[in-house]
Amino acid sequence: PLGVDALSALAAKLLTGRGEASGIALAQTILDGYRALAPAQRRVWLAETARRLAPDPERLAEAARAYLAEPGEAQSAALASCAEPGRQELLRRLNRAPGATLALVRMREDLLSIADDGGAIAAFDRDFLHLFSSWFNGGFLVLRRIDWNSPANVLEKIIRYEAVHEIRGWDDLRRRLEPADRRLYAFFHPALGDEPLIFVEVALGAEIPSAIACLLAPRRSPETPEAATVATFYSISNTQRGLAGVSFGNFLIKRVVEDLRRDLPRLQTFVTLSPAPGFAAWLKRERESFDAATRERLADLDLPGWADDPTRADATSRVLAPLAARYFLRERDGRGRVLDPVARFHLGNGASLERIDPLGDRSPAGLAQSHGLMVNYLYDLDRIEDNHEAYANRREVVASAAVRKLLANSLQPVAAAKPSHPT
Repeated sequence: PLGVDALSALAAKLLTGRGEASGIALAQTILDGYRALAPAQRRVWLAETARRLAPDPERLAEAARAYLAEPGEAQSAALASCAEPGRQELLRRLNRAPGATLALVRMREDLLSIADDGGAIAAFDRDFLHLFSSWFNGGFLVLRRIDWNSPANVLEKIIRYEAVHEIRGWDDLRRRLEPADRRLYAFFHPALGDEPLIFVEVALGAEIPSAIACLLAPRRSPETPEAATVATFYSISNTQRGLAGVSFGNFLIKRVVEDLRRDLPRLQTFVTLSPAPGFAAWLKRERESFDAATRERLADLDLPGWADDPTRADATSRVLAPLAARYFLRERDGRGRVLDPVARFHLGNGASLERIDPLGDRSPAGLAQSHGLMVNYLYDLDRIEDNHEAYANRREVVASAAVRKLLANSLQPVAAAKPSHPT
């Protein structure tokens, strides 16, 4: 097997070579050698490559002085050439080998596991992200509907990659794919074959759901899709950690909506039933800042089985819903964004906050991350652009009157808080 030094020498040779055929063979040798390295050796090679192929400061300064002395297209091009790290050209040349794109996605996964030391790793990661943003442009993505008759290797990957609501084997997957009122769509890239990039699971029905259990129930009566008026996106899973930061979700949702409207013209409402993964952590941090009555009611959250006690569950939900409205509408991080990552995704895509669903997810994971709370985001096709602009430019969360009312309740004593819709 090739060692770290040998791989570095081959990478230098690849960057200076001119023959296309020999370059492809050399790129394949490097990628094969990289895969054969132990994880620790991979990290060493990536760190060394990040430092060795950084822009040359002296050449960059000289090009900058030349541009300032005589601004023009030629000088601008020379400056840009000097500013581009050799790392990017290495990645482009490696990508010539068959199957290289997926290999480079896996390589970035390794890079993301390295603690940065002085900025070289972060810079290398920006190189990956810069190239991946072009290589995985929405125009290259292929939308496929996945059903029970799809190839087994694709179905296996759906089971493995589901990140929101675990798929417990083939029977569970069949319940999500085979009924007429269920859909699953995935984006693929021609260079990655049958490796999905992101997929969304959809439930068709007559009303907006407030809990996930009714959608995933083992025994339920399927609805007639032709009569459905509501399409609910209840799980969106990114599958490739090496593509973190490359946005697919906005393209996916819009394409799926177009597909569904074409096939089922009676559909009028497009919503999500989404988790709130940051809510419990925020509530824990802020609990001591609440008034005494609120803290007393929230103490039930520390009792085992509180969600199964109807009295406690109802009383606690009356408090959680207004606090959740505050969490989504008022609280911000250091960059002015809403705290919840799922909220940032949907609001950034032009959705509005339609409804807060206490105890929408009673699973252990749901109770742990949000005390069971879920959220409906509404994709109003006539308002998507305006909603996107409101959040992107002003960090404004467009929300329904019901959610705004909950926010008002969050500012009143806990005894005055009113329940939201039934769960």
